[in-house]
Amino acid sequence: MTPAAAGPAPPDKRRYVREIFSDIAPRYDLLNHLLSLNIDRGWRRVAVASLGWESRPEGRYLDACAGTLDLATALARRPGFRGRVIATDFALPMLRLGQDKPPAGAVCSSVADTLQLPFADGTFDGATVGFGVRNLTDLAAGFSELHRVIREGARLVILDFTTPTFAPLRAAYLFYFRRVLPVVGRLVSGHPTAYSYLPSSVAEFPAPQRLERMLTEAGFRDTGYTLLTGGIAAAHWGTR
Repeated sequence: MTPAAAGPAPPDKRRYVREIFSDIAPRYDLLNHLLSLNIDRGWRRVAVASLGWESRPEGRYLDACAGTLDLATALARRPGFRGRVIATDFALPMLRLGQDKPPAGAVCSSVADTLQLPFADGTFDGATVGFGVRNLTDLAAGFSELHRVIREGARLVILDFTTPTFAPLRAAYLFYFRRVLPVVGRLVSGHPTAYSYLPSSVAEFPAPQRLERMLTEAGFRDTGYTLLTGGIAAAHWGTR
């Protein structure tokens, strides 16, 4: 599969993304761990460690584009965390599949679009998004909305795929992403296009340097990022 199969453009992208993630929800976790060889679990630990929740362990935190609640659960299970995570996603089947993962009472799920979050300004003591901002129809607007709902001094952490720059790793990565992943994903999930959309969305996603600039343009300060597993993924952060 080549980057040409990027899927529909906005506003059709919003409907398309919600439909495919709703359809693949029953197999989503299995495929995530299978296709990443369980490396994704370590990436989420890095994202949680980058959030700085220890300064307000009893605070309220947002996990936007929460999917099946893996990242929200990773935060809720941290030793010493006594706060609450509000997990939002616009695909209800994804949220339902993850409802038994977090400790009782630690995570509250809500159906919501990250471009129009139903929260007042400065509601949260921090926010995370794991593998979700690629799916927004307007990335800059999404960053602005996330900036709006966290308090002054709070941190946003973004975890997502990127493309390695080291040539041999990049070649192997692109072969896997374009040739292997779509076939395995289609066979296991039963969905004809969902796992072709994934590599094409990564190909169109801003490089880490550009993503950091976009966070700055949205009003975040003290921005930065760390590349994970040779540049297969990256954890970004910024402070309101």
